[in-house]
Amino acid sequence: MPKRFRLTRRFPVAMTEDGYRRLKRFSADAGLDDGEALSFLFENFNSVINEENLTARLRLFNTELDAPKKMNAL
Repeated sequence: MPKRFRLTRRFPVAMTEDGYRRLKRFSADAGLDDGEALSFLFENFNSVINEENLTARLRLFNTELDAPKKMNAL
């Protein structure tokens, strides 16, 4: 494997079940392992996203993350 593509960073990741299943499907379809798939997505982030959709989806995702926190605070 060329030096540029050597995977050098490892970190624990917590993912939703839906996100994990989508990562596994993308990895398999692309012929990559999970780490390679994540590296590809983040190295090419600006060319694989639609910025308008990202903003709206991120806002919705953050709202969903905050909902249980607000319920626990009551």
